[in-house]
Amino acid sequence: MRLVVAGSPAAAVPTLRRLAASDHEIAAVLTRPPTPQGRKRVLTPTPVAQVAAELGLPVFEASRVDDDVTARIAALDVDLGVIVAYGALLRRPALDAPRLGWVNLHFSDLPAYRGAAPVQRAVMAGDTRTAASVFQLVEALDAGPVFAADPFEIDPEATAGEVLAAMAESGAETVARVVDAIAAGTAVATEQTGEPTLAPKTTIDDGRIDFGAPAAVVHARLRGVTPEPGAYAHLGETRVKLLRSNRLTGGPADPAPQLAPGALALHGGRLLVGTGDTPLALLEVQPAGKKAMDAAAWARGLGELDGKVLA
Repeated sequence: MRLVVAGSPAAAVPTLRRLAASDHEIAAVLTRPPTPQGRKRVLTPTPVAQVAAELGLPVFEASRVDDDVTARIAALDVDLGVIVAYGALLRRPALDAPRLGWVNLHFSDLPAYRGAAPVQRAVMAGDTRTAASVFQLVEALDAGPVFAADPFEIDPEATAGEVLAAMAESGAETVARVVDAIAAGTAVATEQTGEPTLAPKTTIDDGRIDFGAPAAVVHARLRGVTPEPGAYAHLGETRVKLLRSNRLTGGPADPAPQLAPGALALHGGRLLVGTGDTPLALLEVQPAGKKAMDAAAWARGLGELDGKVLA
């Protein structure tokens, strides 16, 4: 089949590479325009644009699919559109521009977590399972019938960024399988059933850690907002990014100290922070204006920890 592929971030790259290596033809790649990146704010193409250029594929950039972009897609005379995290909604007649419409790779077990941040919200909720779903794109948000939903186990220590990277790889295979089935005329899509839940884009407020919550909730929240928007707390006036944590597994032979929520203590070579129940180990932090560092080393540099609280 002749395809148009739409996507922007790194999570869309495995699908682009997988389809480029298939028997199908990619007529063009649609992605968002370059954005300023890094401290020097260098105008940088999206990861998808960079890989498309590497593969020698035609690229057109647009922040929204307006009449002009729709006309350009229609002029490609493609059979199917494939979209992965493009970053803008498609409306009719854009949905109808490819002969067979569009399929979308979404990183949740639909109808759960419809929206912009399905992996982040699932990890924040402490979920242990999700799925990579490929569905027919419709005008309603992530509501189309599903061709395939491949289950995915969430590592209890993995960050949302790590989960998404792994799902992007496995999801690319799901997309390729569905595209092959559509080409063969054997694909079957099933309407979504059950009560939908939403996964709105995360904000800086989602990254503020409440150490009064139980350790499992704090750990899940920290993982779910890493790397974006990033977990943080304040030590006095200093903002500290919290990059990685883990749950304590020590038994009666090595009991952790009882700590008030947010209170810090070094124990067994690790930095512990109090929560609403048991302490949590902080593994990596980044104080404002400094590089990421081992959390215990950072704590030793603070001197006496008694009375020092993350809040």
